[in-house]
Amino acid sequence: MFSMYAAAFRHAPIRVSAMAIFFFGFAGAATSPFQSVIAIQEFGLSDAAYSAVILFAAIINVIASVVIGIFSDRLGDYRRALIVVSCFGIAGSGIIYFGANTVSFLIGLLALLPIFGALNSLIFANVRAYSVTLPGNELAGINAAVRAMISLSWVLVPGLVGMVLANAGSMLPAYLISMSACLVCFGLFQFALPRKLPSDGGLKTNIQFLASLRRVARPGVLVRLLAISLITSMLHVNAAVLPLITTETAGGTLTDVGIVIGVVAMLEIVFIMFWGRMEPKLGPVLSICTGAALYAAYLVLLGLSSSPLHVYALCLISGLGAAAIISLPITYLQELIPDLAGLGSSLISVNLFISAGLSSVLFGFGTYVSGYAGTSMIGGLAGLLGVALVYGLDGRKPAATN
Repeated sequence: MFSMYAAAFRHAPIRVSAMAIFFFGFAGAATSPFQSVIAIQEFGLSDAAYSAVILFAAIINVIASVVIGIFSDRLGDYRRALIVVSCFGIAGSGIIYFGANTVSFLIGLLALLPIFGALNSLIFANVRAYSVTLPGNELAGINAAVRAMISLSWVLVPGLVGMVLANAGSMLPAYLISMSACLVCFGLFQFALPRKLPSDGGLKTNIQFLASLRRVARPGVLVRLLAISLITSMLHVNAAVLPLITTETAGGTLTDVGIVIGVVAMLEIVFIMFWGRMEPKLGPVLSICTGAALYAAYLVLLGLSSSPLHVYALCLISGLGAAAIISLPITYLQELIPDLAGLGSSLISVNLFISAGLSSVLFGFGTYVSGYAGTSMIGGLAGLLGVALVYGLDGRKPAATN
């Protein structure tokens, strides 16, 4: 299972990208768990104002990911974009920490950090650009290994930052920690990432901007993007209903919620490696559909839970299904536009945005017609619809060979 890490880390550009995405995850994990507290309690934003800020930041992030991806494809160079986008992270976290007021917080959150968020898809574009010349059965494992580094950062960082700032009067220093992680990303791209891409990777660099956008708007791309977003929306539905079901329906406590989330996060790292090994054998479509169907079953069973023990017992299937959903669609989405690494990888950000919107609709509808348990089951059914679409469209494609 660990051989896929060896395959990823023996290539210097991919090794640097994996290290960088860990620190990208580090930057987000240092601030995201505490951001709402900082916004509402320290800077005085209302709940509605903070919700609007988060929505607009997400929209800007999607636009930035697509636009930067297109221009990086046209330049045939992802390194420069990675360096520039890292600077937005340094500036965004820095202005929030050193400005320490509402205006600087809004500037950082709306104008700078959403562009830094494009680093996620850019790193995967860079990985793809370097790995297209490698054997096909290595690509899924490489993407899985790189994606596991984000999960690792989310396992390690929030608790450490919480402990460091436990006795502080403000959680604002979390943005100083985040800025340090952004500086590491900048240093890796500036000093350790090779300057030239492989010359025989078959990637196009002469596609016009509007022509690139039309590639995204093709019906075949859009329907597959919707299908993957339905699958990914299950993760967002779970994030909303798990604490509520655990504490209200199952009679647990917030401590139980924290333990379950931590256990599942650790299991995800292990199972991401498992799926990286299985995808070349089963093929991307069957792997995605199997993992998503497992997670849909988890959401249905979560809705039937009546004690904390039931929730704990579901950790294994939750971790196995979640690992598939957060790692396997990366390659699938990139293959929707295989000759444009930046644009294809920007679909990762588009997928996250659409899936978050779908989960909001599912949560609102579910809580209107049922309780939290019913909402969990509705989320699972939506995921199964995504599975049916993916399998119906691409289920006849053959599995990759070892």
